[in-house]
Amino acid sequence: MLDTSAVSAFFQGHEETGRYVGLADELVLNPVVIGELLAGFRLGRHEKRNRQALEELLSSPRVRTIGLDGETSERYASIFVYLRNAGSPIPTNDLWIAASAMQHGLKLLTMDRHYLKVPQIISILCEA
Repeated sequence: MLDTSAVSAFFQGHEETGRYVGLADELVLNPVVIGELLAGFRLGRHEKRNRQALEELLSSPRVRTIGLDGETSERYASIFVYLRNAGSPIPTNDLWIAASAMQHGLKLLTMDRHYLKVPQIISILCEA
């Protein structure tokens, strides 16, 4: 599964992220990641180009989009409570992304270290 930071890094030509993306049999995104990307595109100067890159990515036969449902919400709550009790919260959208990865048993490719606080998922951290 790709976190927003991993998709952004991939689009910017980040070598390590590109290597992981190239090796993956399947790439998974959820609506939270896509929403964060679209919001970023709207704030940036290259919205049209970035939207086209996202459309190309999403049209790849190796890419699958998963939804959020009641089970995702249960996983969200578990992760939220765990991190709150540990005194190490992470951004809300990233909780939803982590919950999706947990629900579907997916490894999460990211540039964000805070996912390492979530023992319920396997995070693959790419360095900037």
